[in-house]
Amino acid sequence: MASGSDVKVEFDPKNMPFRRLGPSGLRVPVFSLGGWLTLGGTVIGDPVKDIIKVAFDNGINMFDTAEAYAKGRSEVEMGRVIKELGLRRTDLVITTKLFWGLRTGPNDGGLSRKHIIEGTKECLERLGLDYVDVIFAHRPDVSVPMEEVVRAFNWVIEKGLAFYWATSEWSAYEIEEAQHVATKLGLHGPIAEQCQHNMFHRERPEKEYRPLYKKYQLGTTVFSALASGLLTGKYNAGIPEGTRFSTHSNFFKGTVDSLQKEEGLTKIRKVSELSVLAEQELGCSVTHLALAWVAKNPNTSTVILGASKPEQVVDNLKALDVIPKLTPEIMDRIEAILANQPADPPTFGRPALDPNGRL
Repeated sequence: MASGSDVKVEFDPKNMPFRRLGPSGLRVPVFSLGGWLTLGGTVIGDPVKDIIKVAFDNGINMFDTAEAYAKGRSEVEMGRVIKELGLRRTDLVITTKLFWGLRTGPNDGGLSRKHIIEGTKECLERLGLDYVDVIFAHRPDVSVPMEEVVRAFNWVIEKGLAFYWATSEWSAYEIEEAQHVATKLGLHGPIAEQCQHNMFHRERPEKEYRPLYKKYQLGTTVFSALASGLLTGKYNAGIPEGTRFSTHSNFFKGTVDSLQKEEGLTKIRKVSELSVLAEQELGCSVTHLALAWVAKNPNTSTVILGASKPEQVVDNLKALDVIPKLTPEIMDRIEAILANQPADPPTFGRPALDPNGRL
């Protein structure tokens, strides 16, 4: 990574807002850039550089990847581009994830102490970095004792290979267990959860994790905020060539098939209604509305964008202008269209508390 006279580009956050990542002091941009399915996969070479440069030039300094993305090529491409662009390492927030590994040996995946430590070192080698800012457990590993997982990630932190650790697609129970173990041992618990959160996927991030936000100030690094493109409206009339559902047809086969059924047709109808609201009331596209809606959630630390072209990054960042327009009235109208807000826990007849007091 560049330092001193090797730095070619100075970071300018422009109008990008920054938030703390969970309870930590680490500040992350409201919108970040991820490499899933694109960087190192469908996008390689100079186009990767173009996408990352445009993101950086527009205030995005957080880049997310994983050992499993494009079988490690996402990390290689991201590291190569960061070096070629001459970006200062201290300007960046780099995150990667461990679980699946790149080989099929019995210890080449999962969350054993062996794979967490060796896998982290291999990630750094592919990225060409001395450390990452956050290392994520890409999935829970029920075959490994939680104490081993927590101790291993803390070893990685103590050795300076990462500053923080976090989880991805863990249940609230598993995150709670990790926090309990960390507290008991006087170690660092996970600071964030990388989860799917969008207008059609709400139960886990808005209901299951609710106690964790209050108790641990957990933050989310959201992926699939556009429901893999469904919330852009591009699939309202079919599957266009070159789209994610087309280029990754096998991966999204279940989703594509569902669009022909009642549930999928209902979602398409809701996207159409949201499009009218976005265009007529907010002067934006449904894409911008969907991204702003997730970003408005106070438990969202950052929304990870995916892009196969630089112009997609620029367009998605127009959502920043929409966030302040999401008034209580507009949010109520969105809820009326979605009709899927997770229910509050039952009170079994207990009267409501004074909303002006501590709930």
